Amino acid sequence: MTTPDFTLSRDAFGRLSLITGAGVVLENVVPVRAFPIGAPDVGIALVSPDGHEAAWLESLTDLPEPQRQLIEAELASREFVPEIQRIVEVSSFATPSTWQVLTDRGNASLLLKGEEDIRRISHTRLLIADTHGIQFLIRDIEKLDRHSRKLLDRFL
Repeated sequence: MTTPDFTLSRDAFGRLSLITGAGVVLENVVPVRAFPIGAPDVGIALVSPDGHEAAWLESLTDLPEPQRQLIEAELASREFVPEIQRIVEVSSFATPSTWQVLTDRGNASLLLKGEEDIRRISHTRLLIADTHGIQFLIRDIEKLDRHSRKLLDRFL
C-alpha cells in the first residue's frame, strides 16, 4: 500500500477539497472511476473543476479509511447503476417491451426499445439501457434464477 501525497476533506459547502503535499488546495475535486463496472475500486482519478486530473489512485485501498469513505460517499452520490437481481416479467418478447425487475434498490420497471440496448460487458456481465437513459447492470448472468435467465435468453 502506497500512501498518496495528498489529503482530502470537505469544504463548508460539502464539496471535496484536495490538499497536496506541498500545501496547494484544490477545491471541488470530483472522483472518477477508470473502470466503473469491471474494476470499480481500481484506477480512480481526482479531477479538478477545469477537467484536469489532480491526483491518481491505483486503488481505493491505498487511502486511509477516512479519506476512502469521503471518495466512496462522493461516488455513491453521483453514480446510479441499479443491479438487476431478478427479472420478474417482460410484457413482450418483441421490442419495445416493458420489463419488471427486482434490483438491489428495489422493484423497477424499464422500457427496452431494442436488443441493441443490451450490451455485453464480459462473458457473464450485461449492461441494459432503458429509454430514460438509466443503465441497469446484471453482474453475473449465471447467478440469476432460472426464470430470469429464460426471459433474458429470448433477447440475447
